[in-house]
Amino acid sequence: MNLTEKKCEPCEGAVPKLDPEEINEYSAQLKEPWEIVDNMKIAKDFEFGDYPSTIAFVNRVAELAEDEGHHPVMQVFFSRVRIELWTHAILGLSENDFILAAKIDEL
Repeated sequence: MNLTEKKCEPCEGAVPKLDPEEINEYSAQLKEPWEIVDNMKIAKDFEFGDYPSTIAFVNRVAELAEDEGHHPVMQVFFSRVRIELWTHAILGLSENDFILAAKIDEL
């Protein structure tokens, strides 16, 4: 099943974090590359032409995150947003992070 067809599952720490091999397998399923940071999180910068476009994107990501119940860290600049994803409850990456990344890329 495609990552965009999946739904994030609630995680309260009962899920093991992905190992490096699993991280690479999930990364390969993303249409757009995300930076793997210390096998603990994934990150990506999104560029825009102006501030209103940047904020519109942030709002769409926030709405998606609420729908999925999985929330990224977003750093907002004038014409750029840096998004970082990891599963806080396990201090590492889970399938949820890749599901949300795939859905963010579709925005």
